[in-house]
Amino acid sequence: MGILNSIEVGRQGLDVHGKRIEIAAKNIANLDTPNYVRKIPVLNATEDISFSGLLNNMKEDVFGVGTIPFISGGVKYTGVVEDSTPGDRIYRPGHPDADENGYITASNVNPIVDMADAVLAQRAYEASLGVMMIAKTMANRALEIGG
Repeated sequence: MGILNSIEVGRQGLDVHGKRIEIAAKNIANLDTPNYVRKIPVLNATEDISFSGLLNNMKEDVFGVGTIPFISGGVKYTGVVEDSTPGDRIYRPGHPDADENGYITASNVNPIVDMADAVLAQRAYEASLGVMMIAKTMANRALEIGG
């Protein structure tokens, strides 16, 4: 993996984990919003890095038999899914969102889970930034050696 590929992987990580932080913040902000359904970010690897994926890549590379194929790595954000956990039903007969029996559905956001998600996303964001900084340092050192 080259230095530019490392920087690209770090950039992808910054984008994806920044979106994770935004989604966690939005969930926490809507903690007390009736009928709000918690959003969960969906992340996928940019390449198939499973064992079967590696075997398929090796099979296609006839001249590199027995070698591990080049994998650039990375992550991509593919959207959100809604949490299927039902929210609590609360009796509020005068509320504008109340049904015919006077019940509203509370948000299904668990603040502890979303705070933990936000902390994990922040740490992953910092790690992606670290990858970019290390790649930058390596590029600068290579220029010093060559110059």
